Amino acid sequence: MSELLYGKKLDYLYPARHNEINSFIRYLSQKAKDGKYVVLEGELMKLTSNVISRLSMSKRYDALMEMIIMEHEEARKQETREAKDLLNILLDISEDESMEIKLTRENIKALIRDILGAGTDTSAISVEWALAELINHPNIMKKAVEEIDQVVGKNRLVQESDIPDLPYLQAIVKESLRLHPTAPMILRLSTQDCTVGGYHIPSNTTTLVNVWSLGRDPTVWERPLEFMPERFEGKPLDVRGQHFNLLPFGSGRRICPGTSLGLLMIHVTLGAMIQCFEWKAGEHGNLARVDMEEGVGITLPRANPLICVPVVRLDPIPFQL
Repeated sequence: MSELLYGKKLDYLYPARHNEINSFIRYLSQKAKDGKYVVLEGELMKLTSNVISRLSMSKRYDALMEMIIMEHEEARKQETREAKDLLNILLDISEDESMEIKLTRENIKALIRDILGAGTDTSAISVEWALAELINHPNIMKKAVEEIDQVVGKNRLVQESDIPDLPYLQAIVKESLRLHPTAPMILRLSTQDCTVGGYHIPSNTTTLVNVWSLGRDPTVWERPLEFMPERFEGKPLDVRGQHFNLLPFGSGRRICPGTSLGLLMIHVTLGAMIQCFEWKAGEHGNLARVDMEEGVGITLPRANPLICVPVVRLDPIPFQL
């Protein structure tokens, strides 16, 4: 599972992601040409759903999954194999003759696909929150666009390989995830007796980690309710579970398996949207600000969908790499 979601094998599935983002930008450019507004919630969900569908139903995905399964099967023949990962456990189950229902190879691929999808659908909500913050903070939007112009230029679209060279864009994503974590509450079960903040937590206790509250703790964050990407500049704070005051994806062995893919989608989608377009809030593009009211749900959606009119910034839009 980790091989599929991280590193070079995630890069193997890059063409599908790139093509879907290209199609999304083309759709937005047509809306801009027609002067029509876009309900971003639905369109961003379509984008992430299309990416997952292409990853899970393409020959490239199937070939990659087959290769990973075969590698695991070979490793299983060796007595020196390290601790089991999810795929090893699924292979164990598939070979268990006592199981009433046989787990097939296709079942294994489908299960991993579902886990992959669950980890990346929330990227649509993250992009929507981040763009809303940028619309309400035009000076931050301007600085982010200038960084993209300087690093990427205006002759091609921003791509995944540019992300390491765009520290301010990274800071914007971190700050948005701090204020608007898509999983505001994480459910966990204590495996042994422990003490947290002076409170005794017995073994087998169901606990809730309030990620939303951690990101707004005034004892940790300066001016915690303000959107300030600069707080992350030049600092090693990461969102991958290494810093316990910033846990949008969880931490440890139970960290969201789609973290790497989700972060790629958030950075590239947001980057391409502000590189190619200016964004005017409201159906008629005449709102100075957008509301930031939170809705109800496990993944912390906006109470009201973000509706904007895109205005072409790069003409023509450079779709080539």
